[in-house]
Order: sequence, then C-alpha cells, then structure tokens
Amino acid sequence: MDGETTDRGRVVQVESEESWDLFLHQASNHGCPVIAHFSASWCVPSLAMNSHFEELAETYPHFLFLLVDVDEVPGVASKMGIKAMPTFVLMRDRDVLSKIIGANPDELKKLVSSCAL
Repeated sequence: MDGETTDRGRVVQVESEESWDLFLHQASNHGCPVIAHFSASWCVPSLAMNSHFEELAETYPHFLFLLVDVDEVPGVASKMGIKAMPTFVLMRDRDVLSKIIGANPDELKKLVSSCAL
C-alpha cells in the first residue's frame, strides 16, 4: 500500500511497523479516526469479520480502516497490547479511545457509528 491513505472507503493492509506509524501520523494530521482490525490468517472469527470491516470502510470513508496481521507485523500487535484475535481498536490522534475483543459485528458497527457523530 506504500503509505497511501488517499483511497477512501477501503481497508488498508499494514505491512510493517513503519507503515503503521506513517498511517497513524497521516490520520492524526488530517483529524481522521482510525479503526484497526488485528487479525490472523489462521483465526476463523477474524476472517469472518473481514466482510463486516470492509462494509464499514465503505460506509464511513472519513475513517482510516487498517488491517494488521499479528503474525506479519508482531511489533505493532505487541506495542498495542493485542492478546486475542480479532481485536478492533478505535484511535484518534494516536490515542486509543476504545477496544473490542472478539467477533461482534453489531458492537463494532455501534462503536464506529458513535464516533462518526
């Protein structure tokens, strides 16, 4: 994804700690809330949430939706204190506002919509 956050309404894969930092920096500069989905390719509940996450990204294009595979970018998962998948983290200005652990599409939708107001 090469640090591009211009594609609104889609999920961006985080491929390194550097890209994570860049995405958060850009989002903070633009006052853009961030929703990060911490996932793993072997985690069935995480995979099941992908379509819900993508749907929310299309519905809320002013948010930055990031997908972080904990096995590919373990430093980010560790830094964020991720212990279970899926975990969804809502951030603004690099501050964690809320966290949802587990595959709960309704709670995730409520979280995003409450922050969109």
